[in-house]
Amino acid sequence: MKKLITILLMVALIVPVFAAGGGEKAPAKTTINFPTAATTGAVYPLGAAISNMWNNKVPSVRAAAQASAGGIENLNLIADGEAQVGVAVTSIMYESFTGTGTFEGRANPNLRVMIGLYYNPNQVVVAKNSNINSLNDLAGKSFASGAPGSTTEVETAIHLKESGINYPDALKVQYIGFTEAIDLMRNKQIDGAWIMAGIPNAAVTEMLSTAGGKLLPLDPALIDSLHAKLPWYAAYTIPANTYPGQDEDVLTSAIKLTICTDARVSDDVIYELTKAFWENIDELKATQAPLKNTFLEETVRDLAGLPIHDGAARYYRERGLL
Repeated sequence: MKKLITILLMVALIVPVFAAGGGEKAPAKTTINFPTAATTGAVYPLGAAISNMWNNKVPSVRAAAQASAGGIENLNLIADGEAQVGVAVTSIMYESFTGTGTFEGRANPNLRVMIGLYYNPNQVVVAKNSNINSLNDLAGKSFASGAPGSTTEVETAIHLKESGINYPDALKVQYIGFTEAIDLMRNKQIDGAWIMAGIPNAAVTEMLSTAGGKLLPLDPALIDSLHAKLPWYAAYTIPANTYPGQDEDVLTSAIKLTICTDARVSDDVIYELTKAFWENIDELKATQAPLKNTFLEETVRDLAGLPIHDGAARYYRERGLL
């Protein structure tokens, strides 16, 4: 009987210890809201894949990719603290950071680069029989500059005006997107089209393979002039054989796409997210074609002078990049 009482007393003492231990809460995870772009494009599934990887590889975070209207909305969400990371090109990031252009009077000094992804090159496709060999030859031609107000149309305007062409008055402009431009080129209703997208791009492939198109190289002096005025521009070479019938390298301008973040997000969290991205880049590339031309050694290049988050910078210093 005494033994039974002793055992019961020991159990009574041990149970509260286990109960107390079992009642402890796990450390709270950091929520990472990650706006990307429309679900119909390539950036949204890319963001979803990165978020899933982070959730599997970084125990301290809970990441969720979200559809959005694209870079401008993403930057507004970061500025408002509603998103912790987002996708945007360096051109509009520069405007958000400095409070210029689209973000006039709304500077966000907390905006930071986390990961420089790949370049979005400008790709000018013209008909082989159009006698167009430079941007200046576009004057008087029928040309698809992109949907009104789109990134593509803005790029067309910037480059042609810098080349001394009175855009849009000097051209017969068609304000249409990539898909419509393919059909019009195929039917010889336009002489060329401007496309801004990662390579290889399906619309460019179609224009070169079925619509008698060729890629038009840009003048190096034009690219230098643009970079001097707008620091987000970089010279970019589309390698030979990227597209059907393209047997030579083609020089053009490009703007880098980034994963950006907020300086107020913990350095340790951003360090872990950055490290996980690069340690798993091969697995991501296996399912995400846009990452094909994303390389660690290029990630901190051509960022328009924008600051890198301290957490990401710590990782890049460890890799000898800073």
